[in-house]
Amino acid sequence: MNFKIAICDDSDVDRQYVLNMVDRWAKNSGHVVHTDTFTSAENFLFHYSEESDYDILLLDIEMGDMDGVTMAKQLRRDNDTVQIVFITGYSDYIAEGYEVAALHYLMKPVKEEKLCSVLDRAAEKLAKNEKVLVFEVSGEMIRVPIYQIRFVSVFGNYVTIHASTEVTVKKTLSELEKQLDDRFYRVGRSAIVNLTQIARVTKTEIKLNDGTTIALPRGSYEGVNRAIIAGE
Repeated sequence: MNFKIAICDDSDVDRQYVLNMVDRWAKNSGHVVHTDTFTSAENFLFHYSEESDYDILLLDIEMGDMDGVTMAKQLRRDNDTVQIVFITGYSDYIAEGYEVAALHYLMKPVKEEKLCSVLDRAAEKLAKNEKVLVFEVSGEMIRVPIYQIRFVSVFGNYVTIHASTEVTVKKTLSELEKQLDDRFYRVGRSAIVNLTQIARVTKTEIKLNDGTTIALPRGSYEGVNRAIIAGE
């Protein structure tokens, strides 16, 4: 696959160190990679305003006026597919990474084996994001990228796919489940939920990032949590 990667770090030494490892990963994995390096968050954002097609971002957190987390929050306003990996010398920022759905944190000094493993995961997730479901509704073909699906609900003989747009089709939940991947979890007989969209799980309900709540059948709490952990 082809990937466009940005490395943003205000340390010349650290930036070159990561760049060398990315180049070796690309060569060993057979991917074609275009890599750009940036010395600050502001420098990256200026470039990003013209070229916003990056697939993977390797971001230092402690930088000048704008830190990596603040920059990532700004990107997430209109880009939910780019894979964000934070690089830091401190563990204090880990909780903030959940707000921007960071793929991983790498502690400095970055170990090459660990970086390659994280890049492999990013490549896998990007490949999954290319998958699309196609439905025919009222004579119209509607394409729904799988990664955009937050959850699926059922009513009678129909299922509703809740994504950037809602699509209702005559299909069973089991039939639709076969078209999805391991990011999705079947919640009893009434719903399928995208594990990456879950904000909180209680004994009685699942709350998604957009505020949607889905009733959790009795005895399902442990299963949902195991699925979330397995997918991390």
